[in-house]
Order: sequence, then C-alpha cells, then structure tokens
Amino acid sequence: MLNIPVWLFLPPYILPAILSGISLTIYLFVFNFFRCPIRHYRGERVNHVVSSVDGRVVAIEKVYEGEYLKSDAIMLSVFMSPLNVHANWYPVDGEVEYVRHHRGRFLSAYLPKASVENERSTVGIRCNDGNRITVRQVAGAMARRIVTYARKGHYASIDEHLGFIKFGSRVDLYLPVDCKILVQIGDVTRGGLTPVAVMKEKDKNE
Repeated sequence: MLNIPVWLFLPPYILPAILSGISLTIYLFVFNFFRCPIRHYRGERVNHVVSSVDGRVVAIEKVYEGEYLKSDAIMLSVFMSPLNVHANWYPVDGEVEYVRHHRGRFLSAYLPKASVENERSTVGIRCNDGNRITVRQVAGAMARRIVTYARKGHYASIDEHLGFIKFGSRVDLYLPVDCKILVQIGDVTRGGLTPVAVMKEKDKNE
C-alpha cells in the first residue's frame, strides 16, 4: 500500500523504484518465512527419528532431560536462521503425553544455555515403538513467539506440523542414549524429511 502514494506523488525517477524494490524484497522474505509446506516422509518410520525443522545441526551431546524424560538423553539441536522455513514437524509417530510452555529470556538460539533459559515449549511423545522422546521449541534473539499445535492426547505423525517459531530459533530433540545418530554437527536438515536418528525398540509398557 505504501508504494501507491510513492508512485503517485513522487517524481517517477530512481527513489520510487528503489522503495518498490525494497518493499518487494521484504514481502518475499516474509512470504518465504511464514510458509508452512506440506511434506510427506517416504522413508522408514519404525524406530526412526526425522528432523523437526529446516536448519543446521549445532549440537549433539549427552545431557540430563529433567522435564519429561527425567533421565539422561542425547540432545540433538537444529538451528534455524531467519531464511529458513520455521514450521515445525513431529519427529516421530506416536502419542503426545506432555505439553508445557515456559516463559524465559531471548538469548541467541545458538547458545547452549538457550535451551533452558529462553522462552520455550516442551512436548513429550511416546513413540509407536515404545520409546519416549522430548521435543523442545526454543525462541531466539529475534523470535518473540512460539506457537505449539501439539496437545496432550494428540496423535503425532511425522507428516504433521507440531508448531511454528517466528524468526531465528532452534529445536532440540532429546533422544534415548542408546540411539544411533545419523547426522553430524554442521549438517543441513529438512523438517519432516531428513532422518536424524534410529532408536532401539523398547517395551511399549515401560
């Protein structure tokens, strides 16, 4: 809308063209950012974990996850730049058992302490294969809102959206310590498409 008065009332020289170019660039950036593409995972689903987001792997380490799992876990973190699609997918098929939002700070999502200090939302899932995992949406320095579609009792499917985080942020997956990690730090992932780990089958009654 701003471009209409610019072209009507300013001389039709360089300035209106520059302003229109800037407006178009901003529009395309926002349009790309807020896309929620529909994706269908074609790979093996049993015991497999698929990346929740588009981005780059920034951490793979053993930590204690005390909110849902209450045990040691492998934390696999993927950082999303402002240029990535920020829709989040479920990483496994199963049932949502736990959902909780936490208020917090807005440190750079790249920092390790962002996982426990930043604004975040935690989703606990019992997989169809008997394993339990935690998915944590973490806000970044630019992100000011986390949207979580998951609700306790919902069925989780790798093909479905778990939520959305606005602007730079990260998603942490907390996986069983005996799982096989398929990616390395620095690898690029695509949400709902890139396998990141294989878990050993567990007793579903555990």
